[in-house]
Amino acid sequence: MKILIVDDEAPIRELLAFNLKKNGFDIATAADGLSAVKTAQSEDISLILLDIMLPEIDGFEVCRRLKQNKLTSKIPIIMITAKDEEIDKVLGLELGADDYTTKPFGMRELIARIKAVLRRSNTNEHSEGELTLGVLRINFNAYTAFLKDEQLMLTPKEYDLLKLFVTNEGKAFSRDELLEKVWGYEYYGDTRTVDVHIRHLRAKLQSAPAISDGIKTVRGIGYRFTKQI
Repeated sequence: MKILIVDDEAPIRELLAFNLKKNGFDIATAADGLSAVKTAQSEDISLILLDIMLPEIDGFEVCRRLKQNKLTSKIPIIMITAKDEEIDKVLGLELGADDYTTKPFGMRELIARIKAVLRRSNTNEHSEGELTLGVLRINFNAYTAFLKDEQLMLTPKEYDLLKLFVTNEGKAFSRDELLEKVWGYEYYGDTRTVDVHIRHLRAKLQSAPAISDGIKTVRGIGYRFTKQI
């Protein structure tokens, strides 16, 4: 698996590359936003470590462009930045980032996050067939979802959440359970990540209220899906 490291500081790129190679990963690097987009589009990238403060275009714009491009939309992104304001975290997650960590970070924690994100991005190997629920159709083999035959442009985490809800109708999941089942980790998780992804998923399903309104907030617990059709 090849990881793309995007950071304008050479020492950080070198430190990350050294440690990731020790853990068996291949490495590509980029020092600015435009180079990052080009590399992600031209090479077989399994995951991107993306700084926010970059020359040319910033990490938010890199994330937005990659998630809107069919060729790169499913590449998991972990944002790494010196910024720790909540608004930056929320914006990154709303743009489709899969995880977020701030500098300085522990290398063991970062490796754990990378492995968790990669593990969850491959969940399509564990399901087969297709599920139809009203106008919603999910193809588990192709890792795709459709509304009225129009493909939904979901991030991997949005897809995993949708799949988990519709295959466990009526079951309430706490935010911690969703972190464990969809993100693959407990301790490192931030429950705000769940809320942001749920909000984004509902927005993408809004043309089918029977589906989007079926994702219910369970006060004091988390979320559950209840069929509205």
